[in-house]
Amino acid sequence: MDQTPPAPAASLAAREVLATPAEKITGVGRRWAVLLARLGIHTAADLLFHFPRDYEDLSDERLIAELAEERLQRVRGTVVEVGTASSGFGKTRVSILVRDASGDLRATWFNQPFMRKKFRAGQHLLLTAKPKQRGLMWEMMHPQITWLAEEEAQSTGRQLLPIYPLTDGISQYHMRRMVELAVTQYAGVPEEVFCPRLLGQYKLVPLAEAIPSIHLPDDQAALDRARRRFIFQELFVLQLAIAVRRGQQQARNAPQLVATAKIDARIRRLLPFELTASQQEAIAEVSADMAQDRPMNRLLQGDVGSGKTIVALYAMLVAVAHGRQAALMAPTEILARQHADTLGSLLQASRVRYGVLAGSTAKRERETMLAELAAGKLDVVLGTQAMIQDRVRFKNLGLVVIDEQHKFGVRQRAALRQEDHWPHYLVMTATPIPRTVAMTLFGDLDVSTLRQLPSGRQSVNTYLVEADAEQRWWAFVRDRLREGRQAYVVAPLVDESTTLTAPSVAAAYEQLTNGELEAFRMGLLHGRMAAGEKQQVMDDFRAGEIQVLVSTSVIEVGVDVPNASVMTVAGAERFGIAALHQLRGRIARGTHAPFCGVLVGEAGETGRERLAAFVASSDGFELAELDFQIRGPGDLFGTQQHGLPPLRIANLQRDRQLLAEARRAAQALVDADPGLSHPDHAKLRRQMLTRYGKALELGDVG
Repeated sequence: MDQTPPAPAASLAAREVLATPAEKITGVGRRWAVLLARLGIHTAADLLFHFPRDYEDLSDERLIAELAEERLQRVRGTVVEVGTASSGFGKTRVSILVRDASGDLRATWFNQPFMRKKFRAGQHLLLTAKPKQRGLMWEMMHPQITWLAEEEAQSTGRQLLPIYPLTDGISQYHMRRMVELAVTQYAGVPEEVFCPRLLGQYKLVPLAEAIPSIHLPDDQAALDRARRRFIFQELFVLQLAIAVRRGQQQARNAPQLVATAKIDARIRRLLPFELTASQQEAIAEVSADMAQDRPMNRLLQGDVGSGKTIVALYAMLVAVAHGRQAALMAPTEILARQHADTLGSLLQASRVRYGVLAGSTAKRERETMLAELAAGKLDVVLGTQAMIQDRVRFKNLGLVVIDEQHKFGVRQRAALRQEDHWPHYLVMTATPIPRTVAMTLFGDLDVSTLRQLPSGRQSVNTYLVEADAEQRWWAFVRDRLREGRQAYVVAPLVDESTTLTAPSVAAAYEQLTNGELEAFRMGLLHGRMAAGEKQQVMDDFRAGEIQVLVSTSVIEVGVDVPNASVMTVAGAERFGIAALHQLRGRIARGTHAPFCGVLVGEAGETGRERLAAFVASSDGFELAELDFQIRGPGDLFGTQQHGLPPLRIANLQRDRQLLAEARRAAQALVDADPGLSHPDHAKLRRQMLTRYGKALELGDVG
């Protein structure tokens, strides 16, 4: 059902105008509209809000005759000559002669022969560098180049030149021209969503000023004001949706499941070890939530091996003690069965009834489990997304635990529920979440953090293995295997790729079984295998029948084989730092000293820096922040996984301060007007529901 509230006539008229097809925009036409569609630009609104990805600073653009040494400057000129020279020792020099009305300048690139193909006489360029005077000639070494159209050969006097995301067939000049046409015709059409009071309170320029200024800024100050306006608005609307969702969650009914002293003592008697202080604190926070008559919505994050499963088990047993059922949903069957093994070992002296419901569950067994769930004869069910199918019915669901939360969407999180009440939700991740990501993708959750590892947990000895040291590394692996240990070999691809230069498990398996590890029993595991086949491989590995498991990152979570104490990661530059840390955690589960070898392979300079940082730290929280800084949020927790539309202009890494400001402002507004029902907030409410209503499952607002 469309949750967007009806718009007044003026709003509808504006939306109709902004829905004008791109080909109908004066100056665009059918030919350019076909190319714009590749960028997702179909209407006047799309073109108007196709923001520049960067800007060329023209504030110090000079004629060649006006250049000065040791200052970053820009020159606009025409290529009059292109040449290549060789030193005879394999070294090359590409140079071009560029001319403007005042004189000539030579631009030079050393050992970059491919640059020769980029230039031809007659091209118009913008060159940026610190020039030096060589005799009577000015020279720029390795300048930054911007190619210009004929129409841009002469300076327009603008200080900033917008640089847009492009597709094949569209040049920067033509994109700038089409956007400028859209700005000229439509900049005054979009409605202002902020009332005058909020514009003043948040220090925002009006929309009618921000649109021209972000595309055609008069100066840096005007651009900064426009960017702040759009970034704040995007983050503010998202935070409004999250704040409204939190309010709706708190208004729902849930069973009060109190961890009484008797229940607490009974649960702790089942645990054969002392809880860490972090686990004690998390259990206290979870217990306080479950004792309320509104649903718990808590994220439990902790480093690899910090004991999140025990906290989840405590919560599930509290639910069972009150006659309620508990469900644990994991992203893979391997992880679901791993949890079942853990549960079974701890519940041997308990009467708790549990089962595993996954894709490979036999039909007869599945039917029996479904009947027992519906009748309340099964207390705990563990499984994959197979649990959220229509036929799965609980008699009295009290708690839902979701492991590796970032692998599920927001809507999947809410899929398990009762008709008459909402269960409590505990979601877990072993990938520590940077604070700015937590405020957005997980902003509707309270957060508990396990920072302390259980006693006896060992740090993994991690090494960068250069190409010339690989044979020594394999000799080390063989020594550990002869001692009785087991090993993982991890590669990023299943099969060899014609487009990616990255190792595959198929190639690694073939190479190792016929080479470095031919004397040992090998196994192969990857995501394309049937569930039963994967389970058999894991059972054989746990039993020691397989000594070396060659796998993709499918073993990243949930695989617990204490005797496996050695890991080799090939193609490590293809993994994020957080993923590498997760993989490394697989070999810190037992009493034997763990060792991880990272094969450097084809890693470039940036990749080597990342891998060196990974080797140097064993702190998952520190590594998660570093991964976030290097790779941004998309690779860590893609918004598409959560059903959230991608951000158009905001950047969670760059705009941390503005995100915090938008979050405070949104919460204050929702506190003052929970349904955003005040007439001043109607347009914000409509934009929030249009953009995030379905993704965040917002009910009726107001």
